[in-house]
Amino acid sequence: MEYGYGIRICQATNGNTLMNIMSEEVRNLFPIFRSDHHQNLVYLDNASTTQKPDSVLNSIQKYYTENNANVHRGLYTLAHKSTEAYEACRGKIADFISVEDSTSIIFTKGTTEAINLVASAWGDPNLNEGDEILISEMEHHSNIVPWQLLAKRKKSELRAIPLTVDHKLDLDSLDSLLTERTKIVALAHQSNVTGVVNPITAIAKKLQNTNAVFLVDGAQSVAHLPIDINTLGCDFFTFSGHKMYGPTGVGVLYAKENVLDKMEPYQGGGEMIDKVTLQESTWNEPPWKFEAGTPNIAQVVGLGSSVDFINEIGLYNIEKNLTQLTQFALEKMNEMSGIHLFHSGNPSENVISFTVEGIHPQDLAMFMNEDDIAFRVGHHCAQPLMKHFGVSATARISFAVYNTQEDIKIFIQSLKNTIEILGKTPKEKPVIKTKIVSKVSL
Repeated sequence: MEYGYGIRICQATNGNTLMNIMSEEVRNLFPIFRSDHHQNLVYLDNASTTQKPDSVLNSIQKYYTENNANVHRGLYTLAHKSTEAYEACRGKIADFISVEDSTSIIFTKGTTEAINLVASAWGDPNLNEGDEILISEMEHHSNIVPWQLLAKRKKSELRAIPLTVDHKLDLDSLDSLLTERTKIVALAHQSNVTGVVNPITAIAKKLQNTNAVFLVDGAQSVAHLPIDINTLGCDFFTFSGHKMYGPTGVGVLYAKENVLDKMEPYQGGGEMIDKVTLQESTWNEPPWKFEAGTPNIAQVVGLGSSVDFINEIGLYNIEKNLTQLTQFALEKMNEMSGIHLFHSGNPSENVISFTVEGIHPQDLAMFMNEDDIAFRVGHHCAQPLMKHFGVSATARISFAVYNTQEDIKIFIQSLKNTIEILGKTPKEKPVIKTKIVSKVSL
């Protein structure tokens, strides 16, 4: 099958070989890997941000060189072209997450702003003293701090679903935590630390007979899992462009129409208004009601191009490739002594956090950087989860469509060399190892 980016993906089921060929060809579409400065780069920090393909970068440049004008208000041809490019991307996003009405798509700076928007525009008018907000122990700080601030403003209570011993949501506890005072549940679709994918559809069904609305943070899942909002059953869905091969500074909030209509503006300014007098104003219709001022037009265009890129490669191919890479990495890491993996063992969960006995994660990263290997260490903006693990920090590797088995081989060899150099290699394997579990249902 011939794709628009010149990638030929065979129909034969040739397993790892096929996926390796695909990754190598896709890798050539990313200019950072062609750079003289980064020819040996092994980039494994994709849960933080992904690299950008030529098509995304070219679309941004083309916008600035051919279509640059402010959107919506201009009557001249250039403004019309700019507006058409901007609004066409709204339609692409709606199709990408299976939303029929593109007016349910709001452009933001990213997942963090989208969650803050909901906490303010929905939370402030709907929460009262004594009401409850429900999150979980595995959340990114972006899905914790906005709710803390809201709870403080409204004198509400913030509660958290605990985790099981294998780092999954304790759904039995969820049943007991849900009360008539629970007004919003906000959960990650996929953990940015363990890679675990939460059973969002099942949780949404539990919420059907409650007073709570449901927000899902899809920042980690949207680049490699098919998203169907109707199947997920959530009221809000958020994600960021830079984690899906798009530019920084742009993200998306999806909100159900009946919920969106009842929300107050998040910010005031141009575009979000209908009429303005010196005494009062009336508001524009959603989504523009929530997009005050000149938006990130070029970044939105780049985000639309990243959706095109993902669609061209195919989410099925991307997911299959990442699953095989994760399986390969887990097998190699399980063969090593002294490695503690914070991972279920499910290869469909393409984020692996780990520690090495006797070596601080920062030391690992500093030494392995000399081999041009990029991965993340620290608390990963998930300090409550680190507390659950009983550690202050972990190392983390995460994969994208341009990663290959060769990347993992280089990473493993560098890891072995670093452990040997630091002289901390334990003589016996630790007791804690990963276990293979069944694939988490979406």
